[in-house]
Amino acid sequence: MRLLKTLAMIIAAAALSSCAMWRSPSGIKQTGSIVDYLYPDARTPPALTPTVVKLRPPVKVGIAFVPGSNWNNGLPEAAKMKLLERVRDSFSRHEYIGKIEIIPSQYLKAKGGFTNLEQVARMFDVEVVTLLSYDQVQFNDSNALSVLYWTIIGAYVVQGEQYDVQTMLDAAVFDVRTHQLLLRAPGTSRVKGSASLSGLSAKSRMAGGEGYERALDQLVPALQSELDGFRERIKNNAAYQVENKAGYKGGGAMGWISLAMAMLLGGVAYAVGRRR
Repeated sequence: MRLLKTLAMIIAAAALSSCAMWRSPSGIKQTGSIVDYLYPDARTPPALTPTVVKLRPPVKVGIAFVPGSNWNNGLPEAAKMKLLERVRDSFSRHEYIGKIEIIPSQYLKAKGGFTNLEQVARMFDVEVVTLLSYDQVQFNDSNALSVLYWTIIGAYVVQGEQYDVQTMLDAAVFDVRTHQLLLRAPGTSRVKGSASLSGLSAKSRMAGGEGYERALDQLVPALQSELDGFRERIKNNAAYQVENKAGYKGGGAMGWISLAMAMLLGGVAYAVGRRR
């Protein structure tokens, strides 16, 4: 009987211990790698041959997320589209950018390479594609105190689980014809918080979405700065050849209406000056 009682106590203690130590996975990783997408089987860095990039403003731009490396690739499609709209706004502020197409995720194949990128570019009629790669890690940890109180009182009483979400976003702009990287802009974020066991899943999911938003808050100004400087950088660079499309003035050139307005204002100023 003593042996049975002892065995029963051991089993009960083990059961309580297993309940106390059960928790969410210690980490969740969501990633979409631009290297895995564009160079799926490359064991060494690809050798890029010097090629003249021909840009014809207003340039037609496509924007898309890189395909995820697993079935749970992070954000729902609706959330991705919302983030891509913010990136689109960064491009729309520049006169040398023409139409901007947001490309849904289903058109990009995992490990599709430049072959897939060229197919998508032809389908959406764009010359340059901006690819957003991402890397998000969610760490979920229980501290000893929370485990103790959860065991005795219950999961709804104390803030037992801690979550830490770290996110990286990177926007890389490629010329589709030459496969050349034109510019890039990064953004990072970290979201920390706590939740009871019952609410951990929902809160960590919300923190994941917040992590992408905060990372984009960093990325957008960086991308804006890169786009501001890009036109100046290529003016005297032999690796780039710029030829305006028909009807596009560009380069700050004045159209006929602007020229007429300038002449009219100049005439008014001259007349006012003579009267004085």
